[in-house]
Amino acid sequence: MKYVFYVLGILLLTLGICFTIQSDLGTSPFDALLVGLSMNVGLTVGSWEIIMALILICCNSFLKRQRPEVLGLLTAFITGIGIDMWLFLLHNLLTPELWYSKVVCFGIGLVVIGLGTATYLHTNFAPIPVDRLTLIIQELTRTNIFFSRTFIYLVFLLMAMVLNGPIGVGTLLTVCLGGLMLNFFMPLTEKVLDRILTISSPSPNYDNDKNHSI
Repeated sequence: MKYVFYVLGILLLTLGICFTIQSDLGTSPFDALLVGLSMNVGLTVGSWEIIMALILICCNSFLKRQRPEVLGLLTAFITGIGIDMWLFLLHNLLTPELWYSKVVCFGIGLVVIGLGTATYLHTNFAPIPVDRLTLIIQELTRTNIFFSRTFIYLVFLLMAMVLNGPIGVGTLLTVCLGGLMLNFFMPLTEKVLDRILTISSPSPNYDNDKNHSI
């Protein structure tokens, strides 16, 4: 059952990313970096998601001093496909032109990203490398997700600026609110998913998974 929430969370996450891209107000620094790479180098946004994931897996392995979490590539692969799929489906359907419709589009995207990320992270199955990096920095600095997420966003923001990615007021809002949104949804999804997963699968395997959860 948890794999259903894993896929659902990623689909929500990628849908939210596409909403922010289509809002034309600026995306998260990481997504701005992906779009910037796509525009300047080539390949699709989803393809760069997978390539960056491979780089971050090596980075995470170095920070944790353990073997690379190759399984994270699976999540990045699904995420890359999801981004390209939603962009293809929504490219002509979701093109807000008035400023308030752009704000609504971006706001929906930001909320959906937070909900989707919290949902799939709680399944504790192959986090996207950038999200794993968030958890690693949280652990190393002994702070909260808000701090670690914001720190990572600032690093990617500088990289996205170099590549002329879609940076705007939405990017600033993502830096300020992205970590806060994730910090808000994490305990909520934990309560809901714990209840559902416990009812649907009251097996020792799930209890063991919980011992390794966030």
